[in-house]
Amino acid sequence: MNKPLIEDELSLLTAWIDPASHPSIIELGCGAAHVSRKLLLSHPGCAVTALEVDERQHAKNLQNPAPGLRFVQAGAQAIPLADASFDAAIMLKSLHHVPLDLMDQALGQVHRVLRPGGLLYVSEPVFAGPLNEVMRLFHDEELVRAAAIAALSRAVASGAWDQVVEQHFEMPVHYRDFAEFEQRMIAVTFVDHRLDSQTLAKVRERFEPHMTPTGAYFMRPMRVNLLCRQG
Repeated sequence: MNKPLIEDELSLLTAWIDPASHPSIIELGCGAAHVSRKLLLSHPGCAVTALEVDERQHAKNLQNPAPGLRFVQAGAQAIPLADASFDAAIMLKSLHHVPLDLMDQALGQVHRVLRPGGLLYVSEPVFAGPLNEVMRLFHDEELVRAAAIAALSRAVASGAWDQVVEQHFEMPVHYRDFAEFEQRMIAVTFVDHRLDSQTLAKVRERFEPHMTPTGAYFMRPMRVNLLCRQG
């Protein structure tokens, strides 16, 4: 069965978490907080607290404020906020970036800051597909992605959470050229790739067959789990 194609994950997020009834939201591992910014534009009655552990990205976020958006430098494994403070939490491709031995602790922290009945939306890339084959040459995430899914399973098995729904979908990804891929995927601030010339050449060699006159197009397989915090 073909997986649904979702170009804008905000559409899925707001279909599962109604911002009107869940106006207080925390995003863990927000990066530049693109989705939270879009959420606040379409639902200005909400408030989002966005956590980012990377110091350089956090500094950039502070230079780009938005109404209803508060930035905090912290990781999901140590949330410096009060118990039962939020209606919903979102983790967009960020759980697998939590240190392996702290994933359970991170989900416990999210449970703590959510109110009973609060929702946790966890979006994770599936370790498969042509884009993954390019990425794994310099950033192999097979182990950490599997660990993230295992941590979610343990969280549900513990009785602290109920799983509401699980959804698999495809997300289109486009790069104008290899230079844009290198800027977006290799020159990131949260990890130091520093590819040597031989590895960079191999990455380019695997990337180039996907180029068309209008750029390189990929489909990234994704998995989303929506959990509900128990009392």
